[in-house]
Amino acid sequence: MNTEQEIKVVDKYSAKNYKPLPVVLCEGNGIWVTDLEGNKYVDMLSGYSSLNHGHRHPKIINALIEQAGKITMTSRAFHNDKMGLFLQKLCDFSGFEKALPMNTGAEAVETAIKAARKWAKVNKNITDSEIIAFNDNFHGRTITAISFSSEKQYRDGFGPYTPGFVLANYGDIAGVEKLINEKTIAIILEPIQGEAGVIVPPKGFLKQVRDLCTKHEILMIIDEVQTGFGRTGKNFCYEHEGIKPDIVVVGKALGGGVYPVSAIICNDRIMSVFKPGDHGSTFGGNPLAAAIGIAALDVLVDEKMVENSAELGEYFLNKLKTIECDAIKEVRGNGLMIGLEIKKEYGGARKYCEALMEKGLLCKETHEQVIRFTPPLIITKQELDDAFNKINEVICEVSKQDK
Repeated sequence: MNTEQEIKVVDKYSAKNYKPLPVVLCEGNGIWVTDLEGNKYVDMLSGYSSLNHGHRHPKIINALIEQAGKITMTSRAFHNDKMGLFLQKLCDFSGFEKALPMNTGAEAVETAIKAARKWAKVNKNITDSEIIAFNDNFHGRTITAISFSSEKQYRDGFGPYTPGFVLANYGDIAGVEKLINEKTIAIILEPIQGEAGVIVPPKGFLKQVRDLCTKHEILMIIDEVQTGFGRTGKNFCYEHEGIKPDIVVVGKALGGGVYPVSAIICNDRIMSVFKPGDHGSTFGGNPLAAAIGIAALDVLVDEKMVENSAELGEYFLNKLKTIECDAIKEVRGNGLMIGLEIKKEYGGARKYCEALMEKGLLCKETHEQVIRFTPPLIITKQELDDAFNKINEVICEVSKQDK
């Protein structure tokens, strides 16, 4: 089938819960993807940070193939010979004592919430608990995750909602402290709000949240599903402020772009609240996932992808800020997680993404006005320069249309 035919089939049989760009990809290698007609594009989205290592990194693919030739699935009813090393590497990489493997980021968020609630019951005898989250957050699409979303569309028609959450304004530490009471057990937040438009909090905000959690003896839960594993130029984004949360939620890039792998990581004082039967996942920690996770962590470290993200992220961010166009409201980000916001009077970001697609760059709009640039961490300076030239050209050309 060609692109038009494939899209027609998908439209006929698929739920209309996505609005993808009109491109059908059939191959990927490194930073490059190819469509059905043989056109090549630079993937500047990276599967929302799932592809930090690029498409089909050979060492990760080899780990997948090798493990698939042995055993792929055991469930947690039995041990397997890969999970121990996987958990050890994840704990060594993050500096925590324990990890609990799951599959998707949303599952890991749910696991973190369950861990916090059980910890509060065991240690503080709190059952009617509250967790503070933030306006414009994105922690997944489950009923519980949307229950503390401020996005109307994410919630509309899906109630009743899970109780036990209150919302503060992102970056407003005084507002956060006002919400803390005897029922508060945790604060959950993204160190950069990705889906909200790559919103970077004020400098020192994460440290202030950490101090509040310590002061009130509540848990700090950081959702690093999109920001973790080098995306922002550090192993984890919270490291930019020299803090350590109580629970970290990870996913996406942990699966090396080939398989869903997620986890929560924390110290034993929290993880020990789980007893056999309290929580589980049939596929969580399966040997195929564990083998892929091991390879993904090894490649990230051995090939210095985090360092590349730090160096080239700063370079690319500064370069994007040199674009002289009235349509640009702001360019912001950290590492290779960058958002370029278009002023509303110049139209939504979608038409800019469609124009970039025609130039060979695949990006995606978020929150209507923001173009998100999150290329694989293996991208080179020359490739970023080439991407910049196309972005500069498109922003200037498209902003003049219908104006």
